[in-house]
Amino acid sequence: MGANNHHESFPWKHVVGFVLSLVLTFAALWVALSSGLTAKAIIGVIVIFAIIQASLQLFMFMHMTESDSGKIQTINMAYAFFIAIVVVAGSVWTMSFVL
Repeated sequence: MGANNHHESFPWKHVVGFVLSLVLTFAALWVALSSGLTAKAIIGVIVIFAIIQASLQLFMFMHMTESDSGKIQTINMAYAFFIAIVVVAGSVWTMSFVL
């Protein structure tokens, strides 16, 4: 039980992150199904909710602020962002041939 004991008795940070993720998910669902907004507005709101939720999960669950090597983590995040963009763009490009 020395200075290296960083464990809390209950993971409040994870519970709060989980609840906020659920709230954002249900808010996006409500916007998509019941809001009455235009299609462009719905997509815009859902994209904003998605960015907020991704940021929330990075900081609450993936411990972005707890790393000793900030440079490596920045490179990993840039690479992950690049892969996500390639997957989404490739999926949209592939679906454009089908539709």
